[in-house]
Amino acid sequence: MRKVFIRRMPRSLLLLSVMGLLCRAAPAHARQIVLWHSYRAAEQDALMAVVRSFEARYPNIHVRVLAVPYDAFASKLTTAIPRGNGPDVFIFAHERIGAWAEGGIVDALDPGSLPLDLEDFLPPTVEALRYQGRLYGLPLSYKSLVLFYNRRILPAPPKDTDELIRLGRALSDPAEGRFGLAYEASNFYFHAPWLFGYGGRLFDAEGQPRLDTPQIRRSYEFVRRLVLEEHIVPQEATGALVTRLFNEGRAAMVMSGPWFLGEIDPSIDYGIALLPIVRETGRRATPFLTVEAVLLARGARDPEAARIFMTHLATDGALPRAVEGRQAVAYAPAYDDPRLAGDPVLRAFREQLPYTVPMDNRPAMQALWEPGKAALAAVMRGVPVDEALRRAESRLHALVRPPPKPRPVAPYALGIGLVLLLVTGWWVRRVLRESAPEGGLLRRVRRARTAYAYVAPALLGLGALVVLPFAVGLALSLTRHHGGQFVFVGFENFRDILFGQRYGLTDPLNFYFTLGVTVLWTVGNVALHVGIGLALALLLRAPWLRLKGIYRALLIVPWAVPNYITALIWKGMFHKQFGAINGLLGWFGIEPIGWFSRFWTALTANIVTNTWLGFPFMMVVALGALQSIPRELYEAAEVDGASAWQRFRHVTLPLLRPAMLPAVVLGMIWTFNMFNVVYLVSGGEPDGSTDILISEAYRWAFQRQEQYGYAAAYATLIFFILLFYTLATRRIGGAKEPA
Repeated sequence: MRKVFIRRMPRSLLLLSVMGLLCRAAPAHARQIVLWHSYRAAEQDALMAVVRSFEARYPNIHVRVLAVPYDAFASKLTTAIPRGNGPDVFIFAHERIGAWAEGGIVDALDPGSLPLDLEDFLPPTVEALRYQGRLYGLPLSYKSLVLFYNRRILPAPPKDTDELIRLGRALSDPAEGRFGLAYEASNFYFHAPWLFGYGGRLFDAEGQPRLDTPQIRRSYEFVRRLVLEEHIVPQEATGALVTRLFNEGRAAMVMSGPWFLGEIDPSIDYGIALLPIVRETGRRATPFLTVEAVLLARGARDPEAARIFMTHLATDGALPRAVEGRQAVAYAPAYDDPRLAGDPVLRAFREQLPYTVPMDNRPAMQALWEPGKAALAAVMRGVPVDEALRRAESRLHALVRPPPKPRPVAPYALGIGLVLLLVTGWWVRRVLRESAPEGGLLRRVRRARTAYAYVAPALLGLGALVVLPFAVGLALSLTRHHGGQFVFVGFENFRDILFGQRYGLTDPLNFYFTLGVTVLWTVGNVALHVGIGLALALLLRAPWLRLKGIYRALLIVPWAVPNYITALIWKGMFHKQFGAINGLLGWFGIEPIGWFSRFWTALTANIVTNTWLGFPFMMVVALGALQSIPRELYEAAEVDGASAWQRFRHVTLPLLRPAMLPAVVLGMIWTFNMFNVVYLVSGGEPDGSTDILISEAYRWAFQRQEQYGYAAAYATLIFFILLFYTLATRRIGGAKEPA
């Protein structure tokens, strides 16, 4: 009877019954916490093993784990947590704790309420998590720079900087691409060991960030000596180049962190040692200490369960994270395990730990990176150290300027509403006036309702993808951002950009300087795109040319390859010491050029790269337009005695204009906003002078203390500049059309 009932039961009801049984059989978790992290590979596997062990110990608590891309992690936290959409706990480096504490992103921990002893953690890792005397997380692991050396080239590492220079001279041959020491010398993070080794400090007694001090000046002079005078360290070094040099045996020593371990070729016999002592001061080179911590988000759904999990992850989870994830864990008892006690890599990082400086977690620390890096890059180009640091100090003061004061919303809302009402009234009046002779607007709409139905999806998509984001960006431009909150400041961002007097006209931070560079960049690129594209189109149309199909396919390849890949390839080709372009110039006896050390050469590198990307589009448009021109016109002109130039000027160009003008307008807009090439090739060097408006807006949003409102004001100005250009082009183009 039961079998008959089941067989006759409707399938949907049977499915619901089975799902209900499964749900009742599954363990019901009364409590749940959400964890965000950015781990990958072995570290992620180790974290998941710790989560499973925690859930086995606490079956009534479930941990939902979400992996977030590292580059977007911080911005997602500051956006999601204040609105109740973020995690309960998350894993991140400690340097943003100050900003997050002030912005209400993280909650402080009461050590007395935690079932652990903070003295079980390595002391520097705990101190890094304190802000204004309060603890804001539990340390998981730590990272710092150490000295890697190739034992086949260098049996023992140098003890001090004098020995480092002596060994570096003996092991370096820049002409052959060999160097005694390789590291990212223009990266401010990698410069920290020398800065602190010379006794430098990044904040003065009043807590203000400083760069132009005697100790910091001496550290910059030391790096200048390593790179420009002794030629021990390669110029324009990137992480990929450093790895390549070490794996090929062309760098005897490398200054890097634990991430470098996964990049070393297994065939390399390497050792890890403490960074050398700075002979002039007697201090050991002291890198930044970065502590990876688990933090409690403000407004966590179950704070008690979150703290239990944080404790488990930091203590019981330390050994799995060290063994499986290869992390230098902060929990000291874990090192009693033989697998960690005998690990030479972990021992080396632990020996370096007392000679580190925890990265300052005050919000102002974020403003130091860009000026510090710019000063290093300037010193690498041969700019005197005093001048480079003076510029850096000036830029630093601009970045930590007081924020604009809040403004009342009502007057602005009334004024903007009135303007919108007037514009809407003018538009409606104009539409009604133009439609009156044809029987009225409503009748016209009714007659064309089928056409409107067809275009409605496109209009809705345009509104959702273009109009709505623009409106949000416009509203954002009237605010300032701090700690995930937006404060209305009216038109202060626009006033500061357009009329601010802090930067001179020749300063790259000046809006008008960047606008001039953007116009120069756009005009130069589009002129080359059109000129080269039209020339190739004319060549491919020539009747005497054979194999046209092959040439067309080959010439379209630069456009088909993703532009960021092309940009990275060209950047490598423009490298001063290892680039193909300087290698080619060397065949003709020309000295290597530091392409990114001067404005005009850096701009040239950007334009060459973008020209390579852009000419195929113009070539395709011109070729299509040329195919539509009847050959009889050329024959008639030739019979009338017109020369080749006259035929081109009076026949080809006028008939090309209807097709080329829209292509030029599009090309100008695309090039005006070509972020990838500028950001990836020159990176704004030197000193940000080759940045264009869109890359400058990006820096204000993501590299200068998350000033989203200021960046949105930049983006709004870009929109209106391009809108004015488009309208002007239409008017000029329309005026030239024959009546």
